[in-house]
Amino acid sequence: MANAKITGVGRYIPEKVLDNAYFESIVDTNDEWITRRTGIKERHVSAPDEYTTDMATKAAERAIKDAGITAEDLDLIILGSVTPDYFTPAGACVVQANLGAVNAAAFDFNSACTGFITGLTIAKQFIENGTYKNILVICADVLSKATDYADRSTCILFGDAAGAAVVSASEETGIITTEIGADGTGALALTQLAYRDDEEELEKRVSKNKETIWMAGQAVMKFAVKAMADASQKVLDNAGLTYDDIALVIPHQANYRIVDAAIKRMGITQDKVFLNLEKFGNTSASCIPSSLSQAVEQGRVKNGDKIILVGFGGGLTWGAALLEW
Repeated sequence: MANAKITGVGRYIPEKVLDNAYFESIVDTNDEWITRRTGIKERHVSAPDEYTTDMATKAAERAIKDAGITAEDLDLIILGSVTPDYFTPAGACVVQANLGAVNAAAFDFNSACTGFITGLTIAKQFIENGTYKNILVICADVLSKATDYADRSTCILFGDAAGAAVVSASEETGIITTEIGADGTGALALTQLAYRDDEEELEKRVSKNKETIWMAGQAVMKFAVKAMADASQKVLDNAGLTYDDIALVIPHQANYRIVDAAIKRMGITQDKVFLNLEKFGNTSASCIPSSLSQAVEQGRVKNGDKIILVGFGGGLTWGAALLEW
């Protein structure tokens, strides 16, 4: 049985930056408060005519190049997003056409900010059961297009980005184990409506626009800290390892208070954790793959390193992946 291994990574970050001074000009907040509460200083946002599939395609091209393959070598493309261009066609099909990946099947999935872990879990099954040899996992979101910029509790958090990875059949150890889960009883703690009409949901939103994101911050934070720590421990236990064996933990970059509390619960020090939320904010499912790409680029991840990717998201969902690089 082949192993599933990440053989290439790539990311795309839009050029436009919104710093904390911008938010001081539109809502009742200030740089000191934002920094203390979230750790975020800047976030990048897409151009008005730049959408999820545009960013996904650019990240994908870089991952394919990094893997040393061509688009025609891909057997499957999967895209995780909460801000799709269309309900149909699937964004993965648009990306397939953009790439010229004529041999690849394609579909979308949604587990919000946990998306990359979910995508790796899907890819791992297809690789290990021999169905496919090269799978492109992409996570991309234009959260700025779904942000309520009148809501000071959420508008300061979100940015846009895309991250991608090629997962290939390999004789080398790669994705050792993953853990995903969900608690639908907390579903309404983080919402963004589509066709559903719900007066209660509308009333929660400052803008009264149901397509914007609303979040019960304290409830999500309480869930997130435990979920990330527990998921990370589960993949370690499954592999018979401890944090002493781990070179780096890459968490979902939600906000600094959540990540810091999760780190303390895990019992590890910050030098073992990759953080970039100060510059990019919360970019949903793309947080983890774009951070992984940056960590590899910076030399924080080296051949043979064991790393943990861990996140949580709307649903409520959670997940962790233990990899050997």
